[in-house]
Amino acid sequence: MLERTDWRADIPSGAALRACLPRAEVNVDDALRAVRPLVDDVAERGVPAALDYTARFDAVRPGAVRVPRSELDRALTELAPAVRAALEESVTRARAVHADQRRTDVTTRVAEGGTVTERWVPVARVGLYAPGGLAAYPSSVVMNVVPAQEAGVGSVVLCTPPQAEFGGLPHPTTLAAAALLGVDEVWAVGGAQAVALLAYGGTDTDGTELDPVDMVTGPGNVYLTAAKRMLRGVIGIDSEAGTTEIAILADDTADPGYVASDLISQAEHDPAAASVLVTPSVQLADAVDAELARRVPVTKHHERVAEALRGRQSGTVLVSGLDDGVRVVDAYAAEHLEIHTADAREVAARVRNAGAIFVGPYAPVSLGDYCAGSNHVLPTGGSARHSAGLSVQTFLRGIHVVDYSADALREVAGHVVTLADVEDLPAHGEAVLARVGSVHGRSGEIAGS
Repeated sequence: MLERTDWRADIPSGAALRACLPRAEVNVDDALRAVRPLVDDVAERGVPAALDYTARFDAVRPGAVRVPRSELDRALTELAPAVRAALEESVTRARAVHADQRRTDVTTRVAEGGTVTERWVPVARVGLYAPGGLAAYPSSVVMNVVPAQEAGVGSVVLCTPPQAEFGGLPHPTTLAAAALLGVDEVWAVGGAQAVALLAYGGTDTDGTELDPVDMVTGPGNVYLTAAKRMLRGVIGIDSEAGTTEIAILADDTADPGYVASDLISQAEHDPAAASVLVTPSVQLADAVDAELARRVPVTKHHERVAEALRGRQSGTVLVSGLDDGVRVVDAYAAEHLEIHTADAREVAARVRNAGAIFVGPYAPVSLGDYCAGSNHVLPTGGSARHSAGLSVQTFLRGIHVVDYSADALREVAGHVVTLADVEDLPAHGEAVLARVGSVHGRSGEIAGS
C-alpha cells in the first residue's frame, strides 16, 4: 500500500535529500490570504465578527463566547468514570514530567561587584487551543494546560470550537477536561477567528470583557496556523503546527504488525497525515504492506486511513543500512519517530532531529498521545530540525538582570568605550564616562564627570 523509494544504491545529500522525502504539502501562504480579512474583521468588530464566522464555518452560533462555569461543572459530573480515570492518569504523568522542566534563577558573578542573573518569568496570560474538527481532543487540553500551569502562568483561557450537536457548546468531554484541570475560562470559538479574538479580545454578548492574551499555543488546521503566523508579534505563538506525521525506522527484527498498526494510528487523524517507514529490510517492507492490506479495510476510519497511506506524503524508504536510515530520519525530522531495531536505545541516541522519539516495540506514538507523560504538541513539517515541542519552557521568558557596582563598572569601562568607538556610537561610551570619569585611551570630556 505504501509507495516505495529505493535509496539502497545511492542516497541523496543535503537539500536534495529533504526535497525527495515524502512530505505533506501545506500552503500556509494561500491560507493566509484567505484569513487576513477575517482577522482584520475580528480586530475591528470583536465578538460579533467571531460569532459570524463561527456560524459560517461551524454551522452554529453560540449565545455567548464564554462557556458558563455551570456547564463545565456539569460536563465533569457527567463524565464517564473510565474516561475520568484515564484523564486523571494522563494529567498525573504529564505533571510529573513537566514539573521537572521548571527553571530556576541563576546568578553569575562576572566580576567583584558585578553580577548577571537570569530570571525566569512566566507569560502572564495565555490562550490554549484544543481542536474540535473530526473528533473531540481532551488530550490536547491536558497537553496545553499542564505545562502552562507548571510554568506558573497566572491566567489561562481555553478555546475550542462549539458543536451544533451540543447546542452551541464545545464537546462535553473537552469541557470536562478543562474543569478537571481547574480551567474555568473557556471560549466556544474555533479556527482562525479564535486566534484573532484571543489576540485582540472583545466584549461578550452579556457585556463580559474578554481580555486579550500574550501567547497562543496548540495545534489546529491550516487556517488557524495562518492566523498564528499573521498575528505573531501581536501575540507569541508556540509553533506553526501542520498535519500530523510519523516516521518509523525499523530493521528486520521489527514486528510488522506493530509497525503497520502505528502507521495506521497516525493516518487515522487526517487524509493528509503522513506515515513513513524507513528500513534496510525489503522483507520487512513487504510484511508491513501485507499487514496494512489486512488491517486497513477493517479499521473504523478505513477510508481516511487509506487516503493518507496512498498520498504522496506517505511511503516506504529503502536504505542500505541503519546508518543511512538515521541520515534519512534526521533529514525528515519527524513529529513522531519510532525506533524498531535491535539496540533501539543506541540507535535512538544517534538521532538529532525529531519532535519526540519512541524507543522499542512497547513505546508506540499513541502512548505519547495520551499517557506517557510526554507532550504531544510537537513540531511538524521538518521544523523539528530547529524547534521543540510544547513544554514548560514555552511559557517562560528569561530576563537578564544586570547589577554592577561603581567599582565593577570602572573596571570594564575602557573596554565598553573602545567597543562603542569601534561601532561609531560615542554616546554609548559617554554614558559610561559620565559615571566613571576618564579611562585609558579616552579622556572624560564630560564636564563634572
